Amino acid sequence: MNSKKIEFPGSQGVKLSARIDEPDNGITKGAVLFAHCFTCSKNLRAVGHISRTLTEHGMGVFRFDFTGLGESEGDFADTNFSSNIDDLQAAAKYMEQEWAAPRMLIGHSLGGAAVLQATHHISSAEAVATIGAPCNPEHVTHHLMDKMDEIEQKGEARVKLAGRVFTIKKQFLDDLKEQAMNDVIENLDQPLLIFHSPIDQTVGIDNAAHIYKLAKHPKSFISLDDADHLLTNEDDAQYVGSVTAAWVDRYL
Repeated sequence: MNSKKIEFPGSQGVKLSARIDEPDNGITKGAVLFAHCFTCSKNLRAVGHISRTLTEHGMGVFRFDFTGLGESEGDFADTNFSSNIDDLQAAAKYMEQEWAAPRMLIGHSLGGAAVLQATHHISSAEAVATIGAPCNPEHVTHHLMDKMDEIEQKGEARVKLAGRVFTIKKQFLDDLKEQAMNDVIENLDQPLLIFHSPIDQTVGIDNAAHIYKLAKHPKSFISLDDADHLLTNEDDAQYVGSVTAAWVDRYL
């Protein structure tokens, strides 16, 4: 694939880092907007493998770092789930103006919950896929349990996540509580593809069952068998990419 690094204006007025991946012979099936997992980045190996596989099937992929993460500017402490949705809208706007409007949204983990919300605000989107996504973004508070009291009392706390230390503010928790995900899923009105591993230790398989139950048809569920949450096995990531490309053929 051809891959180039770009920057675009995010929702908070700072520059966000992105990569545009294209097939060697050009896009034939449409462009995809990809949302990475909580505190991850566009450069997660699984994201790269999925993107490469999609380009092999004629799709273009726009993957970016949310505000304050990866190579993007901004302070992560001042972001929240709502700002992630705003960043997705900013990315979609940039894609439409400078490259190709997103016809499909894909989100990994918390990014999956974010694309379910963002789909309602991105008119060009015709299909959505989630990978190991929680049915409610408040699920991420499971990683913060030993710091919850400190956050509530002091307004913020330093939390170690995936080997790195982040500042989590009370506004982050308050924003999570305000998300009405059930209504969002019930009124998605887009073809939905759900990937989840039955042995996912980070986001349990019951989350996929909840999303599937609420969503209207057309909807599909694909089990990732023995995959871990971050799809560290390259074969699992490539499988997600190839199945997505085959599935979305029916809708784009």
